Amino acid sequence: MAPLDGLRVIDLTRVVAGPFCTMMLGDMGAEVLKIEEPEHGDDSRGWAPFIAGTGSFYLALNRSKKSVALDLKAPEGAAALRRLIETADVLIESFRPGSLAELGFDYDAMSALNPRLIYCSISGYGQTGPAAELPGYDAVIQGEAGIMDMTGFPDGAPTRVGVAITDYLAGLYAIQGILLALTDRQKSGLGQRVDIALFEAMLSVMRLPLSVLLATGATPSRVGNDHLNIAPYEPLRAQDGLIIVAVANPGLWGRFCDAIERPALRDDPRFRTNTDRVVNRDALKHEIETVFRGLTVQELTRRFEAKNVPCGRVRSISEALEHPQVAAREVLMVQQHPQVGNVETLAPVIRLSRTPAEVRLPPPALGEHTAEVLAVADRHR
Repeated sequence: MAPLDGLRVIDLTRVVAGPFCTMMLGDMGAEVLKIEEPEHGDDSRGWAPFIAGTGSFYLALNRSKKSVALDLKAPEGAAALRRLIETADVLIESFRPGSLAELGFDYDAMSALNPRLIYCSISGYGQTGPAAELPGYDAVIQGEAGIMDMTGFPDGAPTRVGVAITDYLAGLYAIQGILLALTDRQKSGLGQRVDIALFEAMLSVMRLPLSVLLATGATPSRVGNDHLNIAPYEPLRAQDGLIIVAVANPGLWGRFCDAIERPALRDDPRFRTNTDRVVNRDALKHEIETVFRGLTVQELTRRFEAKNVPCGRVRSISEALEHPQVAAREVLMVQQHPQVGNVETLAPVIRLSRTPAEVRLPPPALGEHTAEVLAVADRHR
């Protein structure tokens, strides 16, 4: 039995943050009812590339759910959703703040309908404040939260992180908030609202540059692949590619110098302490890459692993999937989909020894479970 068996989740989200959260809940056993508008459903259904006519992005984020197609602007659709909410444990939504209130599904109304309901809202800037009603998209939030200004090289333009990092962070915080609220409900018997903002989620992982700003009053600048506070902690060029090293303390620095057979670097006054190495990082990089040019990534990896120095090949996405850990830990899994056939996807990240995740349902077709779910709801009225 999965840990969330018996939990019913009403999913009023689309695209990334909410679907990522509800997929994880579904993988852990919750019954997730994905409520979609009947004509087009989740936006990501229409995003190329397609597999047998279904957007691959949609397939990646929507397993372990049932699709219920309802027109919430129609009286019968709204009534059906209310019947489902009466029996639900969690409602999660990603509408712009105020939009669900216009349809009669705001937190206060739903809490009155079902006092045990956990009502989780994911939005760009949260439910309060001067920016609350602005739309929240990952690219915009990356700009607003300062991550773009910290990403890229000093002589280049601010750069967006290559994945929708704010959405995934918000989805992770949402599941944490939901589980905390469920834990509290075991004691209080009452639900509550969980308010997740993409903007705050992004700021929460900017703690290192923010600590520099708050400590010095100076805004950190882009440092490319370098680290603001540590050196060497970056990708470096070897004979046949890039290898990234993370030399984060004095012990590692000593072992690093031993591994590349350059003990003199350890006592060089330019590089003796981490602060020295950060100040003189250009000279340090030159000295290291002079050595690395004569060695392959594999040779360097073998040396560093023997000395327990953190390192890794800088891989493409396809090369990442060739990492031996992927096969050993079954990181990729295959689902049977009735329309698409075999769908290869990432397995759940959270691994529990006694009550592991059970990926039971493939990503649903639009409205695939509408009749089934509403029939059960009607029988239990």
